Amino acid sequence: MQEFDRVYREYFDTVYGYVLRLSHDQALAEEVTQEAFFRALRKLGSFRGECGMGTWLCQIARNTYYSLLEKRRRRGDMPPEAPDAFDMEGRFADQEQAMAIHRVLHRLDEPYREVFWLRALGELPFAQIAGLFGKTESWARVTYHRAKLKIKEELE
Repeated sequence: MQEFDRVYREYFDTVYGYVLRLSHDQALAEEVTQEAFFRALRKLGSFRGECGMGTWLCQIARNTYYSLLEKRRRRGDMPPEAPDAFDMEGRFADQEQAMAIHRVLHRLDEPYREVFWLRALGELPFAQIAGLFGKTESWARVTYHRAKLKIKEELE
């Protein structure tokens, strides 16, 4: 249990920050982070070290986040587009352009949309994005670049 306490203290901010960037909702981020650490506690013995502990915990948090959203959608607690909403106005000076970008982002296929959000809006490094998807850093860079091209193409 001491080991888990150390892991919790060391990685809580990383996991919470990651979930907050996904959800843009502090209460939801706290709920998901707590549930993710609870799940990690049950699975700690199965951690093989193939990726960093922080990456492993963020993967659990990501899965926890999407599972929670799916449960809420099935119960009718939230519209399908709600978790993907993001206030683009604060990021872009031109409100009209921000709304156009926002619409394009919602139409973007996965993994392009999530990789773009994690990098451009979540400001995660490519190495961490790659770890979350179980891919290489080059894959994350290429996917981000392609997402930017798709957005640019849609806006022209």
